[in-house]
Amino acid sequence: MSKTHVYRVDVHFGDCDPAGIVYFPNFSRWMDEASLAFFMACGVPPWRELVKLRGIVGTPLLEINTRFYRPATYGQTLAVHTTIETWAAKTFTHRHVVKRGDTVLCEGKEVRAFVRRDAEDPDRIHAIPIPDDIKALCL
Repeated sequence: MSKTHVYRVDVHFGDCDPAGIVYFPNFSRWMDEASLAFFMACGVPPWRELVKLRGIVGTPLLEINTRFYRPATYGQTLAVHTTIETWAAKTFTHRHVVKRGDTVLCEGKEVRAFVRRDAEDPDRIHAIPIPDDIKALCL
């Protein structure tokens, strides 16, 4: 298992549907934000710097699964607890648990890959082996 990082989210009125319940895609947005925050908290430079230093564009999403348990509404503060559940050769699985206090609102898993631009076709990207130094920072 990896380190755990907690990313805080203040829920605003605009995050909710007409019933005052957080519109479900916002949980995906917050998990995506928590993904980058996780790496930065582990000491990995932001993607805009990593692309300059090592050609790594970022970690695009390949697969997502979210299970919802409880609703949230505006005025609440949520905490997205993020870890890396598994590492593979070129991919990893982020696990996010979104809580309000001790209450679990939803859980999400994202499969992502570290990628670089293709040298022959810069409009394309390709997955690279997980960099050992980045993995070590996250453990």
